[in-house]
Amino acid sequence: MDIAPAGMLVSTVAMKGVKIVSFDAEGTMVTTEFSHAIWHEAIPKLCAATRGLDLSDARQLVYEEYDRVGQHRLEWYDIEYWFNYLGLGDPEPVIRSCLGAIAHYPEVTEVLTALATEYRLVVSSCTPREMLHFLLQDIEPYFVRVFSAVSHFKQLKNPDFYLWICREMGVSPEQVIHIGDNWEFDFINSGLAGMNAFHLDRSATREEQSLESLTQLADLLLSPR
Repeated sequence: MDIAPAGMLVSTVAMKGVKIVSFDAEGTMVTTEFSHAIWHEAIPKLCAATRGLDLSDARQLVYEEYDRVGQHRLEWYDIEYWFNYLGLGDPEPVIRSCLGAIAHYPEVTEVLTALATEYRLVVSSCTPREMLHFLLQDIEPYFVRVFSAVSHFKQLKNPDFYLWICREMGVSPEQVIHIGDNWEFDFINSGLAGMNAFHLDRSATREEQSLESLTQLADLLLSPR
């Protein structure tokens, strides 16, 4: 199946009878600071304290383990796996210690408020549900469903995950728009499932094929038809 870049979808969205807008979470609506605080700061510090290591040695150990697993394996995203594997105990105190790092991109609330009047909104994320609960705490009421590929589907965000969401929501793929910041997991794979795929690139490195903010998406969807 051919996947059209976002700019080529603009003229066809209105004709597809879109009912649902699906959003990735981290890097799309919520900044990555919370994850950075957990994975790159709190976990190495706890590992250093638990094993009696210098922080620099603990960072090297933890980062090597992250690299060994890699982002194409389910374990990469599973905080329970990492705390068990590294012998760090219960992850919830660490998660709670990093809550101050949670922040939404500036346009998010305005965009969700506007789109929720016309569409059903869902979250489609790789983040485990126990972390999504905190990430979305201020905006979760905008969404009719929150889907975690890791927690609910036990897979990464592959085309089957997006088709499963369609079945859960009782719609066909062409009735769904999905937007996210990961080129493969969000744009390619949702497009392969038949959804209207949009890539969000806040750094504007893929200018011809990507949107730079969620405001652009709202403008496309709410413009006169």
